[in-house]
Amino acid sequence: MKGVVFTEFLEMVEGRFSADMVDDIIDDAQLPHGGVYTSVGTYPHSEIVAMVVALSQRSGVAVPDLVRTFGQHLFGRFVQAYPSFFTGVTDAFQFLSGIEDIIHAEVLKLYPDAELPRFIVEHQDARTLVLLYQSPRHFEDLAEGLMHGCVAHFGEVIRIEREASTTAGATGQRFTLTRQA
Repeated sequence: MKGVVFTEFLEMVEGRFSADMVDDIIDDAQLPHGGVYTSVGTYPHSEIVAMVVALSQRSGVAVPDLVRTFGQHLFGRFVQAYPSFFTGVTDAFQFLSGIEDIIHAEVLKLYPDAELPRFIVEHQDARTLVLLYQSPRHFEDLAEGLMHGCVAHFGEVIRIEREASTTAGATGQRFTLTRQA
């Protein structure tokens, strides 16, 4: 997993909790990298999972809630760090339906070794977008948080529903986003 995810997670923890909490969860997680990450490095996803579990234990906030909150935070940081991804994009459906072909293609140019999840558009019309999320890391909660961050960024009212899916032998999560009247 790219280091930018780790550095942003630690920044979120510091901002929402404290610098002491960052130190505590790094100590609790007993990380092979000692909690030292660079944004361009690549690290085992198990290390961020260990930090999230440690944060959950110390804060009392459930792991899925922390990961979704991090997804919303991360989307906001992507808006700041990669404004070109948003040029000419007018709504959440347009942005989210372009993740695989536009956003991930650009990410792979910057980070050729990135192991990205898949976002497959199964259906799209003016009111509904159905995305299939597939990843061996099973960060469905992060994907959901990113979607909520996207919806908030564009100021839309969109309901997001999620269900397990098995498509062509691959497991994942199906997200159905519905514009509200």
